[in-house]
Amino acid sequence: MANKQKVLIVDDDEHIAELIALYLNKECYETHMVFDGNAALEAFAEFKPDLILLDLMLPGIDGYQVCREIRKDSNTPIIMLSAKGETFDKVLGLELGADDYMIKPFDSKELMARVKAVLRRTTPAAEPAQEDKDYVEYPDLIVNLSNYEVIYQNKVVNMAPKEIELLYFLASSPNQVFTREQLLDHIWGYEYVGDTRTVDVHIKRIREKIADNDAWALATVWGIGYKFDVKK
Repeated sequence: MANKQKVLIVDDDEHIAELIALYLNKECYETHMVFDGNAALEAFAEFKPDLILLDLMLPGIDGYQVCREIRKDSNTPIIMLSAKGETFDKVLGLELGADDYMIKPFDSKELMARVKAVLRRTTPAAEPAQEDKDYVEYPDLIVNLSNYEVIYQNKVVNMAPKEIELLYFLASSPNQVFTREQLLDHIWGYEYVGDTRTVDVHIKRIREKIADNDAWALATVWGIGYKFDVKK
């Protein structure tokens, strides 16, 4: 299974950086925040991100210079973030090698859409594996989201679509803990009007249909949420 894609957030406003990280973490990206240009270059070398969200107005060296330095050795995608909306600033950023340019303040959903679009464009190697993204397999368990089928102990299990989506989502990120709110967001959507008991009910139904295995378990993390626990 693929590792999480990593996003480096570079912004001198810690509040904005934390807010962006929250949005990205909800979408299951791994994030790292820095707050000045020099730290951005150090973090780029150490964190090795798949994408950089780069503010232009930074202490030390500015975002334009950070972009120049990164482009000397790397094609890692960069989305510039700036309160400057003039055409000159956009053109300069794009000419320096940025892949996209967003004007502050921006809508969180638009930011997520642009992050996903840039990553799709810049990671063509992931395309041939598209058919594998909807399929996870463990001892005695196969969850195939492409045809909404769950096979447990070599038998097809009758599950509702949301039960399958929930099981697949957890099984796709083994040993990662998700809160009930995160699961609601990912499975039912941001606009879903309901409470976290919806998640509990679906977990209960899944457990009624498949039992934990010696190699894995659908585990409750008390006071937080759930995880698909895989034994090492």
